[in-house]
Amino acid sequence: MSMTDTIRAKLTDKFSPLHLEVIDESQSHFGHSGWREGGETHFRVRIATCDFDGLSRIAQHRAVMEALDDELKARVHALAIEVLPANPA
Repeated sequence: MSMTDTIRAKLTDKFSPLHLEVIDESQSHFGHSGWREGGETHFRVRIATCDFDGLSRIAQHRAVMEALDDELKARVHALAIEVLPANPA
């Protein structure tokens, strides 16, 4: 399973998101710190979930990072997190 698929599966299982995008941005970081041949090192996650209602932005980000703890310790060098509103006005 690719890292993109692993991230998607873990976040889906944990948060049942209304919207989820997992974007591998590794190629944009060629030659930068943490980049490795084959990519799958730099990701952007866009997520909307009711699980984050009432949580601070820091708590939301911590929840995502906690869900992906193993991946962040092993292969993922960078993770950009964008929390989208679950209930857009």
